[in-house]
Amino acid sequence: MVVIDSLASVSKALGDELRLEILHVLRTESFGVLELCRILNIRQNALSHHLKILATAGLVSSRREGNSIFYRRILLLPEDPFFAVKQAAFACLDRTELRTELSKGIRQIHAERSEQSLLFFERHAERFLEKQELVAEYANYRDTLHALLAGLHLPASARVMEVGPGEGRLLSELAGIYQQVIALDNSIEMLSRARNTISDLQQNVEFIHGDTQVAIARGIRLDLLIYNMVLHHIPSPWEAFQDSAKLLEADGVLLLIDLSRHDQDWVRDACGDLWLGFESHELDEWAGQAGLLTAQSMYLGLRNGFQVQLRVFKKSALDSQSTLKNF
Repeated sequence: MVVIDSLASVSKALGDELRLEILHVLRTESFGVLELCRILNIRQNALSHHLKILATAGLVSSRREGNSIFYRRILLLPEDPFFAVKQAAFACLDRTELRTELSKGIRQIHAERSEQSLLFFERHAERFLEKQELVAEYANYRDTLHALLAGLHLPASARVMEVGPGEGRLLSELAGIYQQVIALDNSIEMLSRARNTISDLQQNVEFIHGDTQVAIARGIRLDLLIYNMVLHHIPSPWEAFQDSAKLLEADGVLLLIDLSRHDQDWVRDACGDLWLGFESHELDEWAGQAGLLTAQSMYLGLRNGFQVQLRVFKKSALDSQSTLKNF
C-alpha cells in the first residue's frame, strides 16, 4: 500500500497542467517563490499549494537563499523506486519548447539578477577586494590553484580567458604563464581595475567588456576558461556552463573556483552574492548537461567556516574522473 500511495502521489503531481509548467520552468535552474509567481503569473498562495504537492511527490527540492526559498527539480537517483517514471516525465517536458510567455518571464528575471549584480560592482568596486577576502582570501587557495594549472599541462601558446578577473591578481599570473590571455567582465569599472594591475610588460592580455554571450558572438575559442569566485554572482549558473561549452575547443578545460553551499546570508549585502555557494552535484549536473566531463575536484576548508571547491571540467573524455577531497 505504501508503494501504491506514493505512486498515486507522483501521478497526482504530474496530472496537473500548471504543475507540469512549474517543472518545465525548473528544468535547468532554481527560482525563488516570488520569481516563480511572476514567471507563471500566479498568486503566491496558489503557487505554494502546487509546490507542496510537487515536493511531497519528490519532484522538486527546496533550499533557503537568505530570506527566500528557492525551488529546483529534484536530483533523480537510480535508487528512487519511481526513478523511471520521473525521468520519463522530465525527458518529455525537456523535449517540449517552453511557452513564449514563460521564456520571456525567465529572461526578465535573469536580466534583473544581472542588473543587481552589475550595480553592486559599479558601486563597490573600490572596496570589493576587501569585502571578498572576508569570505575567501586568494592567498588561501592560490598554491592549490597553481598546482591544478600546472597539472593541466597546457602549452604556453594556449588561449586562456578569465571571466570576472576582479582586481586582476590571477589575471596577471596567467599572463606570465600563457601567451594569449583574455579578461572578460561586464563591469567597466572592474575591468579598468584589472587593467591597472597588469604590468606594462604584459602586452599579451586582451580586455573585453561584456559577458560570455559577447565572447561567443566574437567567435572566441579557448583552451582554458576560468571562473574564479565568480559563478555565485552570475544570474544563471546553468547558462554559464552552456556558454562555456560553446567557447571551449574540443579538448578545452573549464576551471571553476567557488564556494561550497553555505548559509551565511551576510555575503549578499557585503559582497553582492546572488547565490550562497553550490552543492557539488549541482555543478556536476550543469556540466553534464553542457557536455562537460567532471575531471578533478578539490575542496579546501577555511577557518571562517567557508569551503572553497576547485573543479576541473573537460570537454572530452580523454582523462578518467578523479576526486581529491579535503586538502
